[in-house]
Order: sequence, then C-alpha cells, then structure tokens
Amino acid sequence: MPRTRPVYVACWMALLCAALTSGCALHGDRAERAVELPSVWRHAQVDDTTGPIDAQWWRSFGSTELDAVIARAQSQSNDLAAAVSRVRQGDARARIAGAALQPQVTASLGIGREGRLGSDATVAGSTYAAGFAATYELDLWGRSAALRDEALQGSRASTFDRDTVRLTVTADVAGSWLLALALRERAEIAARNLDNARRVLALVEARSRAGAVSPLDLAQQRGLVAAQQRAHAALRQQASDAETALALLLGTTAKAFELQGPRLDALQVPVIGVDAPSALLVRRPDIARAEARLAAADANVLAARAALLPTVSLSATVGTGESRFGRLFDNPLYGLAAGLAAPVFDGGRLAGNRQLAEAKREELLADYRAAIVGAFADAETALNGVSAIDAQAAAQAAELAEARRAAELSEARYRAGAETLLALLDAQRTLYAAQDLSVQLRMARLQARVSLYRAMGGGWQEPRCTGVAPAADEGHTECA
Repeated sequence: MPRTRPVYVACWMALLCAALTSGCALHGDRAERAVELPSVWRHAQVDDTTGPIDAQWWRSFGSTELDAVIARAQSQSNDLAAAVSRVRQGDARARIAGAALQPQVTASLGIGREGRLGSDATVAGSTYAAGFAATYELDLWGRSAALRDEALQGSRASTFDRDTVRLTVTADVAGSWLLALALRERAEIAARNLDNARRVLALVEARSRAGAVSPLDLAQQRGLVAAQQRAHAALRQQASDAETALALLLGTTAKAFELQGPRLDALQVPVIGVDAPSALLVRRPDIARAEARLAAADANVLAARAALLPTVSLSATVGTGESRFGRLFDNPLYGLAAGLAAPVFDGGRLAGNRQLAEAKREELLADYRAAIVGAFADAETALNGVSAIDAQAAAQAAELAEARRAAELSEARYRAGAETLLALLDAQRTLYAAQDLSVQLRMARLQARVSLYRAMGGGWQEPRCTGVAPAADEGHTECA
C-alpha cells in the first residue's frame, strides 16, 4: 500500500486543482460579432420567377465553349490544385491533433550479447527483452480537445478556401473569356472600319487627281486611315494578350489554346434572382472561411489558457527479459505510474502564448467582420453595375443606330458633292466609336452578370456535416 501512495497523492492534487480552477473561464469569451445588415438591396431587381442561383451558373450564358473552358479550368487550374492540397494538409493536421486524446502505445523487442573479453567464453551469452508501454495524459482542462477543435476548424477553413478559389477561378475564367471575345470582335470592327476608310480614301484620291478636293482633305483622310491602322493593331495585340491570360487561368499555354467562341450578341443575358441580404451570410464561402478561422482562434485561446494549469499523465509498462528466447514471456513485469506536472516558472512563455492567442483572435474577429462588410459591398456594387450598364446599353443602342444612319447619309451626300469631307470624316469617327462602344457595353453587361454570380456566392452552400474526414478521390473534406 505505501508504494501506491504517490499515485493517490497525484490524483488528489489534480482534483484539488480542478476545484480551485472550476470558476475560471476556459470556454472563450465570445466577442460581439454582430454586423449591421441591410434589410433590402439598394439596386436589386428581384424577379420572383427566378429560383436560387445554380451552382453551374455559367451555363445560363448559353455557350458550349464557355462550359468546356470552365470545365477545363476546374480540372487543370494550378491555383485550384494548390487549394485542394491545402485541404489535404488541413485534414492531416486535424488527424494529428486528435491523436493526443488517445493513449499512446509502443512495443519494443531487443536482443543483445555480452561477455568477458579474453579466452573465457563460457560467461558469454545472449539476452532477449520485450515490452509494451502505454502513456496517456488526462485532458482535465480540455487543452487537447481544444487543440483538436482548432485543427478541425482549420480543416474546415481550408475546405472553404478551396471553394472560394474554385468560385474565383470560375468567375475569372468566364470574365477573361468574355474579354477575349470582345477584343476579338472589336478588332474585327476596327478592320471593317479600316477597309471603309481605305475605300473612302480611294474616292478622295480620285477626286484629288481631278482637282475636286484640296490637299487638306486628302491629308485628313490619310490621317484617318493611319489612325484606324493603329487602333486595329492595338486591338489585335490586346486580343492576343487576353487569350494568353485566359490560357494561364486554364493552366496551359496560349499555343495549346484556341478560342472559337461566338459573337457576344449571340450569348444569353441571364436574369438573376437574388435572396434577401441576410441570406448572403450562408452563400459566400469566404465568409464561412473567416468564421471557421475565428472558431479555430477561439479553440486556440482555450488551449493557451489550459496550458497554464497542471497536467496529469498516466503510464503503464509490461516487459520481460531472459537469456533464452523460449522463456521470454514466462515472468513478465509490469509497472503503473501517475505523474503531475505544473508550470512554476517559465519566464512568461505560457502567459505570452495566451496573450498571443487572444490577440490573434481579435485580428481574426476583425477579419470576419471585414469579410461580411466586403461581401455586402461586392453584392451592392455588382447589383448597381447590372442596372447601370443595362441602362447604358439601352441608350447606346439608339446612339449606334443614329450613328450608322448619319454615316450612310454623309457618304451619300459627299459622293453627290453636297457634303464636305470634314462632315464625312466626323460621321465615320462617330460610327466607329459607337460600334466599338456597343461591343464594350455588351461585354460589360455579361461581365456584370459574372460579377453578380460571384458576389452572390455562385450557388455555393455550406455542407451539413457532423464531422470531417478526408475523401479518397480528391483529398477534400467531406461530411462524415
């Protein structure tokens, strides 16, 4: 009985510490996270006939090439592949952290030979040893559980980060694809206007040879042709650069990528229904990521506070040693022990760790609030962009029709000698600018829808999980 007294003393000391610290706040002081939310969107055009945003929202544009491009990006994007790997890392960290809540068991098996140096070999012999050892630290204050919860929340955060990257890559690819189509179409318009300017130049040169126009008129038309050549070359360069940027998002080279997309006016302009502003909180993976990181910080604060308290560990061993292998397990020995360790002086390291954890939590709380405010700003900006650009496009359609009519009338009157070349040049410039702006506004209308899909979360929904476990196919976190 006297030999077991230290075990009882250790246990009673642990219980005494538990009683003395039962009033301590080890469950984290949840700071106020409330952010004032708007009751309605300022620029929303709610359509009751539309349902929630589909997770494959890009199909609403009605382009098979866009579908193929995004599918290719989701399978080849290096950014997305890196995000998937970070999910695997988070799953591994959660598994490592959870191991501290389980007993640690080790086995050993050894063989040795010993004897005297010299001619007396009779004292030489072999020895065999085998044993098992188990250790377990009692999680009295919840430190190990808090570290496990921190890792689990970190794993969830990496999952939401992957979903954020997927949404970002998808939206960036759609926007870049639209930009590449628009620049290619603008280059075609510039080429047609260059041909038209050259045709008018031929007319002016013929009239100049006949003495019907002045050298000034001829120089002005030649200047217009040169300006059109410059604009055409610039747009061709921009179109090529846009295709290179799109290929980069796809994780390939521009040489291995060829754009075959339709004209912008052949694409559908989606009608997007929006939920109430409060629904945005559960529709954005970046908000879920910020919340998971904050929850991980809460758990880290608990672990840092618990590290200031004593720890109790239990251990058990079973071992044996014999000179004959066949008798190795005949007379095994066992041992049981309990130990209590309490921090006395560490130069302020543990207190510093606690202060660091609390300061980190305050930072992540600010990041969480910023994520919510930023999400609402993105949504309001996207909604405003949709309504404003639609209004601009409607007005510009009338502008383009009148510019085309004015250019036709000016050229007809110039051929008849009833109009000056200056008026014709002005009409040509106006028509070219209106045509170019028309393509830019069509692109802007479509890109505004992409931005709105992105701001509204792209149809994302947080999975309902009771636990996390790594999936076998992609290594990402799934419901367990």
